[in-house]
Amino acid sequence: MTEYRRARIEGATWFFTLNCAERRGNHLLVEHIALLRRVFRKVKKDHPFKIDAMVVLPDHLHCIWTLPPGDADYKTRWALIKAGFSRGIPLGEKRSQSRIKRGERGIWQRRYWEHLIRDDHDYRRHVDYIHWNPVKHGWVNQIRDWPHSSFHTYVRRGIVPSDWAGGADEILEAGE
Repeated sequence: MTEYRRARIEGATWFFTLNCAERRGNHLLVEHIALLRRVFRKVKKDHPFKIDAMVVLPDHLHCIWTLPPGDADYKTRWALIKAGFSRGIPLGEKRSQSRIKRGERGIWQRRYWEHLIRDDHDYRRHVDYIHWNPVKHGWVNQIRDWPHSSFHTYVRRGIVPSDWAGGADEILEAGE
């Protein structure tokens, strides 16, 4: 078995994708969005980091985080978020034998995808990808209609107009 290694770069900015274990027909993340927000707030309070951009869809989420100087530990933060959210969800999801044997819930995929943001262009492309994602997956026709997105913060701050549609030729197809 190959050992999976994650980069450790202090104070870096990262793009992440986390998926629910069951994707098809799963609306768990938006059905329990208040719980997810509470868990994020608690983890951010105990282990500070900045959320630069984020979107929560029914069965997965994408975000960009910037870690504090001298800190490279996104792994602990994600473990706490996934565990905190899972503890707040009623039992009943399907679980594999290996999850049962390990005493694990079946809420999240075990792994997640991370990408080190390399420069301003890479950052902008990933922010666009995050904000465009609800349209890409057919949940809405216009980005502004998806409620669980940092897009609304970007509009309030005057970074993008409310009718922004992203640079369609620039938007990534990575992370899923």
